[in-house]
Amino acid sequence: MSQSSPATSSSSHSAPALRIVFVGAGNMAGALMGGLIARGASPASLSAIDPSAEQRAAVQARLGVRTFAAPDAFNLAADVIVLAVKPQHMKDAISAMGGLIGTPLLISVAAGVRAADLSRWLGGYRRIVRTMPNTPALLGLGATGLAQLPGGDADDRVLAESILSAVGQVVWVDDESHLDAVTALSGSGPAYVFRMIEAMTEGGMKLGLSADQSKTLALQTMLGAATLAAQSDEPASVLRERVTSKGGTTAAALAVMEARDVSGLMADAMAAAQKRSQELGDEFGQ
Repeated sequence: MSQSSPATSSSSHSAPALRIVFVGAGNMAGALMGGLIARGASPASLSAIDPSAEQRAAVQARLGVRTFAAPDAFNLAADVIVLAVKPQHMKDAISAMGGLIGTPLLISVAAGVRAADLSRWLGGYRRIVRTMPNTPALLGLGATGLAQLPGGDADDRVLAESILSAVGQVVWVDDESHLDAVTALSGSGPAYVFRMIEAMTEGGMKLGLSADQSKTLALQTMLGAATLAAQSDEPASVLRERVTSKGGTTAAALAVMEARDVSGLMADAMAAAQKRSQELGDEFGQ
């Protein structure tokens, strides 16, 4: 497993001067197009295909890219095609494409749809990279797992990474099945953080703080702690120990968490997410 630096700190990941077509113009497609444009890609090199007039109008107005209601030979002639439709609609989207024009790199950002199934639906096509981004990509703070079909070209890895790193950090996995674990950790992870923010806010209110006070303190604490951990060379365990004085308030709180086996709870939650990701892969791959 390998990891790249954030897009903002890597000059080697400049936006490629290629024609990139997005099949789907929803939030993730918009985030990727916006990230690429922010890093120097011309809006003229990007286009999006989406049956929703509302979605097309939104990305066209915000980003200045060309949009189309349906795929055809003209708008599918691209160096890269990013498949950004909902997973339950992926097979229909592939069928609507009616075949590929040339040999573009296909990048899927749809959760649960396996690259092997995409390849099968496309008659054995192999230039495919499957990715699992998460919603902070909308702010350029995403975490994305990537997997390439076995035997894929190294240049395709560089190209896929240059596109996905436009919205955050990327991590390659050697086996596509590990993307189920990526889904359980970072794909679903924002919801775990949001739930913790909810719990901390509710806890502050139970202790007598107002809703606004609790929300402000919970949000800033979560943001500050995550930023500190990201910028520190020390592991999270060391940072935790530095906040925890023996016999102090933090130690009292952590003792309750350990008694409730917070690590076990998180492991069980992630295992459930991984299992569901595997089940969805089976379902969507039919």
